[in-house]
Amino acid sequence: MNSILTVSALLLLLTQFVNAQTTATGTVYKDLNKNRIRDKNEPGLANVCVSNGRDVTTTDKSGKWRLPAGDDTGFFVIKPAGFGVPVNGDLIPQHAYLHKPKGSPTTQTEGVAPTGPLPKSIDFPLWPQKEEKQFSALLFGDPQARGMTEVNYVLHDVVEECIGTSAKFGLTLGDIVADDPNLFAPINAGIAHIGIPWYTTFGNHDFNRGATDDRFSDETFERFYGPSSYAFEYAQVAFIVLKNIYFNAEGKYKAHFVESQFDFVRNYLSHVPENKLVVLVMHAPIVICDNRKELFKIIEDRPNLFSISGHTHTMAHLFMDEKWGWTGAKPHHHFINATVCGSWWAGIKDETGIPHATMNDGAPNGYSLLTFDGNQYSIRFKAARRPADYQINIYLPEEQAQSAWDTTHVVVNVFAGSSRSKVEMQLAGQTNWIPLAFTPARDPAVAAMHHLDPYLDATVDGTKVEKFLGWKMDEPELSNHIWRGTMPKNLPKGTHRMTVRTTDQFGQTSSAHRIFRVK
Repeated sequence: MNSILTVSALLLLLTQFVNAQTTATGTVYKDLNKNRIRDKNEPGLANVCVSNGRDVTTTDKSGKWRLPAGDDTGFFVIKPAGFGVPVNGDLIPQHAYLHKPKGSPTTQTEGVAPTGPLPKSIDFPLWPQKEEKQFSALLFGDPQARGMTEVNYVLHDVVEECIGTSAKFGLTLGDIVADDPNLFAPINAGIAHIGIPWYTTFGNHDFNRGATDDRFSDETFERFYGPSSYAFEYAQVAFIVLKNIYFNAEGKYKAHFVESQFDFVRNYLSHVPENKLVVLVMHAPIVICDNRKELFKIIEDRPNLFSISGHTHTMAHLFMDEKWGWTGAKPHHHFINATVCGSWWAGIKDETGIPHATMNDGAPNGYSLLTFDGNQYSIRFKAARRPADYQINIYLPEEQAQSAWDTTHVVVNVFAGSSRSKVEMQLAGQTNWIPLAFTPARDPAVAAMHHLDPYLDATVDGTKVEKFLGWKMDEPELSNHIWRGTMPKNLPKGTHRMTVRTTDQFGQTSSAHRIFRVK
């Protein structure tokens, strides 16, 4: 009998030991004095979501949580609405604890240092903050800096004009840098001067070169930003950020989700009321993910949902239906954001030394302002260092004979337009507005700029001209925000003014003018 008790006691101890090694525990607490240390008078917070990247649990009435732990696990608190999380000196949210007992594998850039055994308690501080149902967030796509010269382009072209924004936080949609994660530090330090918390997405150019397993492709990213898939809430909106760039052993990537991410989304959404808006954030557009249909099955019944990405260096609003594998009650809206770097910082430099960086679809480089009202949203594009109302380019000859205008077409690029936008033109002195036809095509100006590229193959005193004029542009791409119309017949000779106006899917209006002459 005693020997049986002894064996049972040993098995119990062994079980407890194994559990201690494979289960993480901690507390989410209200950090009343914001010192990031749990003081005796600071209570635990109940019903807060905490995750290990796959499982999602909620804290009990004392603020305690338990989750399975592996040898490479990122634990994070999902910031609930009405609460803030600590940020570091670069205003990057500190919402996670990385458990890597042996640290990151050796690659060309430094990853996470060994963290040792699991702490006895992994505690996450939160503090109350006022969150109005109406708020905005900044969206940066692909800053993609190659070296400090282009880090400075990011700061001077975009960051400086965002200082003083009313946005509550910002999001970078991946490709923070161009294959050199060592540049995370200076670009973070610059973006921090905008003065708001800044969340970040993993992109294909943010990877650890030399990683032989996708698990280790984001080690430097994790050192700076925490887990590459996570979530947070603000007011009536739940944001889910997903790493959808998958690397194989040869360093080649594809747009792809892994099974643990499907579990994470499914598990987290079980805690998110249906009246909340869910925003999926990723780097590569969801439409090019090879297993997107598996994600669609999890999310397509949500009544309030949309998704955003970067990656393509074009801007587009996609409305996915059955042909994309989406079977929800209404088409899914996916927004591909403009890129900060435009066309990879390509093109002739202006008087300040910054390339024009026009995107391959003819839209200028820039960023977007995402505005929410409860669970409703709208998106407004902002061109870098240009007036806020610069939203349209009109292409029309400046002057030609009267007989030529009858067969002349006006081409309009509405930078953030979509198939749901209404675009019309009117000539001065007339009262009727003429509808323009949505006609995706290549932007005429981008084609003209691309033809200048042969000059960039030249050298001056042995130095390639691109050092002075900027990188060569890629081929123009199909623009999904082009409209086209035919000019009115029998235009009288003289100087005329055309006005183009547009109303987008959110009811936002923009207009532009073009002056031309009839000989």
